[in-house]
Amino acid sequence: MHDSPENHPARKDLTILHRFVRWARPRRRAAVGLLLRGACYGLGAGAAGLATFWVQSHL
Repeated sequence: MHDSPENHPARKDLTILHRFVRWARPRRRAAVGLLLRGACYGLGAGAAGLATFWVQSHL
């Protein structure tokens, strides 16, 4: 018969990385937006800290 188990290949288990990629693919746009937002906050905080340090050292 054509329905014997020998003719059907075993189902492959997905690796953790592949499952993560499948989960993250529809959320990619939101993740990039949050990454950009965090980078901007970090740059702003760093610039404010350097400006404060510069002002304090020149007083």
